[in-house]
Amino acid sequence: MEGGQPNTGESHQQEATGVTPGSPTAVHSDDDDGYEVLTSFQANQEQKGTGELTDACKSPKNSPSPNSSMTTKQLQEYWRNEKLSCRAVKVLFEIPSARIVEKAFSKYVKYQIIIIQTGSFDSNRSIIERRYSDFERLHANLLKTFYDEMEDVPFPKKCLTGNFTEEIITERKLAFQDYLRLLYCIECIQTSRIFIDFLIGPEMEEAYSCLRGGQYTKSLEIFLQVVPLQEKLIKHRPILLVPTLCAIVICHKDLDDSRSAYEFGERALLRLQSHPNHRYLMPLLEAMISLAYELGKDFVSLQEKLEERKAKKGPRKAVTLKELAVQEYVH
Repeated sequence: MEGGQPNTGESHQQEATGVTPGSPTAVHSDDDDGYEVLTSFQANQEQKGTGELTDACKSPKNSPSPNSSMTTKQLQEYWRNEKLSCRAVKVLFEIPSARIVEKAFSKYVKYQIIIIQTGSFDSNRSIIERRYSDFERLHANLLKTFYDEMEDVPFPKKCLTGNFTEEIITERKLAFQDYLRLLYCIECIQTSRIFIDFLIGPEMEEAYSCLRGGQYTKSLEIFLQVVPLQEKLIKHRPILLVPTLCAIVICHKDLDDSRSAYEFGERALLRLQSHPNHRYLMPLLEAMISLAYELGKDFVSLQEKLEERKAKKGPRKAVTLKELAVQEYVH
């Protein structure tokens, strides 16, 4: 909300979920990459759509039923996996260290943030760095949009002196750690673009800037570091990962690694299967057909799906996957 005016509870619910009280569940636009909170029904439907194709790709041997003739060891393994899959997935924030950065005309502290997914062993710990001004901007933006929810969330005050003493830095490390944990416990903030962009925005901006500049190796390196963190943060909407996956497809393709490009393209298509009108679908299908032909893979089903979408969409200017991707994170 503009001007930092507080939202009322009712209007905020409408803004966050897109659902008015007493109305049917709102249908999310396929062309919208919004980060709003979904109803549990919408989230389950989207994740179900992703999961169905995943399950279809598994062989019966790899995905046994507890009703089949299984040994005791197999049954134990089956139920262990079931418990893991049902365990609540959360994200923890730790700030174990900080460093002082000195430049020609500035001096500031960068805090190292480690983001870990709980519920199972997380082999992809994500590490980012943010300074006090980044936290301050996050807090100001959240106050504008989530005034009521943020009213009681404490924020470390500025110090006129002593910002670089060990005592103040240690105090802020603990304060920012608690601050992020508090924010993550507020669902509408946890799933908001403001919060997610604080955690991945700077890296995404750099990656897309490198992509636009033709620095595909550097761009790919950053995207591959960001993807595990982005996946942790958007469990509520897997579709939000599609632009990043498509950017990785472009990097691999322009680096002549068609096989890797195709693999990431498949991951993107998996998330797009329940979003037939998404702006990335047709350009991605075009790219996948070209990659499949190059790799000697069957592309008939991809071609059929593309022709079906073209028939439903009608005549329109064709946009390539790269033309679409380079428009991301442009300010």
